[in-house]
Amino acid sequence: MSFRRRGAAAVALATAATLLLAACGGQDATSGKDAPAAGGGDKKAVAQGGKDFSDAAKKTAAFGTTAAAGQFPRTINHAMGATELKAAPQRVVVLDVGELDNVVSLGLQPVGYAPTEGDEGIPGYLKKDAGTPKSVGTINSLNLEAINALKPDLILGSQLRSADKYAALSKIAPTVFSIRPGFPWKENYLLNAAALDKTAEAKAKLDAYQAKAKKLGDDLGEHKPTVTMLRYMPGKTRLYAGASFIGTILKDTGIPRPKNQQAEELAVEVSPERMDEAAADWIFTGVYGAKDKTKRDSAEDNPLWKGLDAVKKGQAKDVPDETWYLGLGVTAADKVLDDLRTFLGK
Repeated sequence: MSFRRRGAAAVALATAATLLLAACGGQDATSGKDAPAAGGGDKKAVAQGGKDFSDAAKKTAAFGTTAAAGQFPRTINHAMGATELKAAPQRVVVLDVGELDNVVSLGLQPVGYAPTEGDEGIPGYLKKDAGTPKSVGTINSLNLEAINALKPDLILGSQLRSADKYAALSKIAPTVFSIRPGFPWKENYLLNAAALDKTAEAKAKLDAYQAKAKKLGDDLGEHKPTVTMLRYMPGKTRLYAGASFIGTILKDTGIPRPKNQQAEELAVEVSPERMDEAAADWIFTGVYGAKDKTKRDSAEDNPLWKGLDAVKKGQAKDVPDETWYLGLGVTAADKVLDDLRTFLGK
């Protein structure tokens, strides 16, 4: 498919995608473009979250390529259509942390990277292997001129973050988009790997992750402790639910969640006056953005928080936001499993 034809098709697709995303209630995957998260009793939002979860699973099943290993040109089917790659990519630009994790885990160092707002740099857990990619803006404010200057031969991102930029990006280089970051992180990994001709490597890493998650679950036994995933963000406090990166990891281990966090949506928002809704055997807390912009102090000064059993037992722990909430890839997931084993003592 020529860049001209692909770009024209993308405009229509991008418009449709924008309408679809608006209908689903917003664009927040973990921390980026914020949308109202469902409150505890918002059944409509819970249903939308579940629909988004199931729809993404169905669509991603058709993504990827039929090309054999080492075969180029190859066509990659993805969230915005089909993109042809004439040769194995060497200069890759990634537009989110998940794509960065994916590419680095497969042994490549991207030439460009768009970090999240409030955490503008290479995540610490990837610094050793990521090289020195140039900044191309942030996930919500891409710098197209900076991307073009890097002369990439592949751009990896997501429809959720950048549907409105797809046509322009496709004129710069072949562009492959997942539906969204977050809970479909395994499918996104395989999609990125298909574009990089690294499918076998990606499958091996996912198999190793799944085996490690199962081993942790087995070691914890039948009576596993419940876990709350609590995150303080500027203007909001969230209990993360099933349709999130950390939600999939907990599912893979079989670690149970409190009933109010079992919905297939990203998260449930709570106020300092409702901190008792965080009740669980263990509470793992992340902080995104400037700490003085969150409501953590007032939330944890609340008698409802201090009265939680996990707090009184010393089982409310801080965890690295960059892996537990922002990582969105197999390397981060592996580190989360290590942390869970350390905390839960198995």
